[in-house]
Amino acid sequence: MKKQQPRRQRPRLQSSPRQCECFADWLCYVNNRQLMRLLVGLGNPGTRYARNRHNVGFMVIDAIARKHDNTGFRNRFKGELSEAFIGGNRVLLLKPQTFMNASGESVGEASRFFKLSLSEIIVIHDEIDLRPGKVRVKQGGGSAGHNGLRSIDALLGPDYWRVRIGVGHPGMKELVQPYVLQNFSAEELTGWVAPLLGAVAETIPLLLSDAADAFMSEVARRFAPAG
Repeated sequence: MKKQQPRRQRPRLQSSPRQCECFADWLCYVNNRQLMRLLVGLGNPGTRYARNRHNVGFMVIDAIARKHDNTGFRNRFKGELSEAFIGGNRVLLLKPQTFMNASGESVGEASRFFKLSLSEIIVIHDEIDLRPGKVRVKQGGGSAGHNGLRSIDALLGPDYWRVRIGVGHPGMKELVQPYVLQNFSAEELTGWVAPLLGAVAETIPLLLSDAADAFMSEVARRFAPAG
């Protein structure tokens, strides 16, 4: 009688990212889950730029990571990548470390690895054409001169979601670059930036549930924009 060969066991998936022993295990873990969204915050890397108006996208991602259980950021895809648990769903958080003008390289690598469509990508960025603290969401559109969006558009196309965080306009076109690369003042940080970050982090489950209008309304209810 032919001896029956033992059945090969399939590799067990980790029940939680915190049980993963190495980054390869973690990638296997997330790649075997249906990922709802890739949340990308735009900014420039390094402490020199950390409080710049141009870095409000990074600030939002950090606020979301503080609010929701996550794996911690690791260097991956030319950026810092984490996985958060939001409303019972697993969501990738990405902060490109390529500098703003090459943000598309990081977003492109991550989206290709996880096989995400543009409709599953949400990019959070500063918007000078909105008053400080105003939040608007849209899918697709132009870059409006924003170098981070221009980079993503060139490499992936424009049909991803955008969360536009108003930082105000300096009043003259030639002042825009120095303005967005200036730090928020202490008054701005305490007066509207910190409260807005908290409101967005608390309300982000609505956006991830495809309720963009409800998300904007709830952010506005929790936080009254300055100006």
